[in-house]
Amino acid sequence: MKDSIIKGIKFIGLGFLEPLIRLICKEEPKKNTKAVMRKIVAPIASIFIFIGLWQLGSRSLYNKEAEFKIEAATRNQGEEEAAKLKACMESGDSNCQPNTLPSPTQVYDAYQTLLEDHRQISADKEAFAEKTFEMNKKRVAQGKKAITYTGRPSFVDQIKTSLKTVFAGFLLALFIAVPIGIVLGLSETLRGSINWIIQIFKPVSPVVWLLLVFMIVKTLTKNSDSDSSFIISFISVGLCSMWATLVNTAMGVASVNTDYINVAKVLRLRPLQKIFKVILPASLPLIFTGLRITLSVAWMVLIAIELLAQSPGLGSFVWEEFQNGAMDSNSKIIVAMFVIGFIGFALDRIMLFIQNLVSFEKETI
Repeated sequence: MKDSIIKGIKFIGLGFLEPLIRLICKEEPKKNTKAVMRKIVAPIASIFIFIGLWQLGSRSLYNKEAEFKIEAATRNQGEEEAAKLKACMESGDSNCQPNTLPSPTQVYDAYQTLLEDHRQISADKEAFAEKTFEMNKKRVAQGKKAITYTGRPSFVDQIKTSLKTVFAGFLLALFIAVPIGIVLGLSETLRGSINWIIQIFKPVSPVVWLLLVFMIVKTLTKNSDSDSSFIISFISVGLCSMWATLVNTAMGVASVNTDYINVAKVLRLRPLQKIFKVILPASLPLIFTGLRITLSVAWMVLIAIELLAQSPGLGSFVWEEFQNGAMDSNSKIIVAMFVIGFIGFALDRIMLFIQNLVSFEKETI
């Protein structure tokens, strides 16, 4: 039972819990207690230390900004106005608070505000759907387009939009990079002749890819009703992130053990059979390493691309909050920062899980 649990948590990328399981089962208490302290207690303690340092830093910056504002009020408006400003700050009135790094409490409050906003927008969408249900049935029956909700998206809606975009971009990168990588891996001559293209385009900035894709897509979708901003975003993400998969696939195919190739020759496998039954299974560890990097890069560049393209998503949310300049805007930006980080971590764990599921070489990184 114990070994099955340990094998399972390792399989899903939670190998750091192994010493805790062994300690619960009273196996080598001294050794596993040290391992639990190192792998579980120390990371948890570091979280509290991080929050404590964040709180201290936030308070320090708040005091510094508050002193600056009071000094400026004293110089420009006199002692009386400065005293009023100080009293207003101490009262907690949001209209006169220094706009600086928010505290952990303020960020949590902003998180709650965003969730409440999502619940309100979801309720509005449901009410709209109920009101327009019968009307839309008639419009669809007449061959007309249904009336859709056009209100602003909530924070959760923008997370969903970003995930949809990143997965579309990831699939595009997968379908471009893996076949080309296999072809390059099979031919040393072709690999050498194409390598310069990879080395030139691999470091190109997401901004450049976005502008290039924008020029092409805008021309091709001029008379189309399709969502061009989504198309531009996911194609830009795919082109920015595909290079790690392309390089790793080519390396994986090129480094397949020659004994496997000789066995395929002996069995007289056709080219496609050789690729799917011999080359791809042997190359999977390197291919999945490339896919993990591609997904991570896709998620990182997505935020920048959404920000630049002003397409719906987390990048657009961060930019709008930055432009908004409200008292809780900084807190909402930090909420988005944590959400982006957690989602990026979760995506990497999902890829690791899939890699362990289909590959004969297990990884726990």
